[in-house]
Amino acid sequence: MTAILAALGNARSIADVGAGTGSYEPDDRTVLAIEPSTEMIRQRQPTAAPAVRAVAEALPVRDHAVDAALAVLTVHHWTDWRHGLAELRRIAPRQVVLAYDTNRHTEFWLVREYIPEIADLELSRPSANDIANELSADSITPLPLPWDFTDGVFPAYWRRPATYLDPRVRRTCSALAQTDPSAVDRGLRRLRADLDNGRWHERHQDLLDLEQWDAGFRLIISRT
Repeated sequence: MTAILAALGNARSIADVGAGTGSYEPDDRTVLAIEPSTEMIRQRQPTAAPAVRAVAEALPVRDHAVDAALAVLTVHHWTDWRHGLAELRRIAPRQVVLAYDTNRHTEFWLVREYIPEIADLELSRPSANDIANELSADSITPLPLPWDFTDGVFPAYWRRPATYLDPRVRRTCSALAQTDPSAVDRGLRRLRADLDNGRWHERHQDLLDLEQWDAGFRLIISRT
């Protein structure tokens, strides 16, 4: 959150596109949340910024109406991501996008060793560099994940493998939720076995000594 606030700079009005429940919205500025899912909007706290139901490709916002457009881990879900990015540029002179390197995700141990089918999904999505190029980005900053990261993004549990065995956790990870359930079940059975016999810990001893790990997340800033 600190990195996102810094990236927003002195922007006082922000459109949070693909806002979800509002986890990354600043509370000291004017925010308009834009979210296509009614269920996500219902989960927003009563004190959260007002939200409207709309998609990134057709933002209900006037040209240059806000100081900054924010998009956190959402572009890979958009139907037409290039059109969505053009909309960000239309409504704001500053675009702040948190995305990830899809190739880096395919190298994640859960994909490489247990559920390789996830790689096809990841490689079909726009990568951080694709997004940065489309926006003619001014900067791209790596954001390594701490080992105890609390947001349930897909690789968040890189040092806590047993967490992936929890079905509640898997439901919040789109890479797992959108992959063939039989492939996920098969891979998690192998993971459970490797955790029980100690093979995972032997194989990934190097991760257990790290406080943070580069899972490919990139903070992209563009000024138009």
